Amino acid sequence: MPRIGAVTAAAMLSLLPKIGTLGRKQVASLAGLAPITRQSGQWQGKSFIGGGRKPLRDALYMPALVATRHNPDLKVKYEDLRAAGKPAKVAIVAIMRKLIEMANALVKADRMWTPKTA
Repeated sequence: MPRIGAVTAAAMLSLLPKIGTLGRKQVASLAGLAPITRQSGQWQGKSFIGGGRKPLRDALYMPALVATRHNPDLKVKYEDLRAAGKPAKVAIVAIMRKLIEMANALVKADRMWTPKTA
């Protein structure tokens, strides 16, 4: 995938060896990018991310930041989240999740990235 460098690809393969065999939610959870809701009874807290593999989250941060500026589809997604009032970090985490889900889908389908044509 464009904007995924050698370091991030190596982190994905070494920290997530089951990539391509998991579902969307499972791969996001293993990467620690799935939202965890904290609530009890009538008390409702904020959702947060955590668990999973922190080095993988760290490796996905910079490609997600670059994708928000240079990938047209992910840029629109990021701008929509920001326009909806989401904080910048929350929007970047959503892009990180999209990146890992796309990589998982590509490996699962055993195909290369193809740019979107107009």
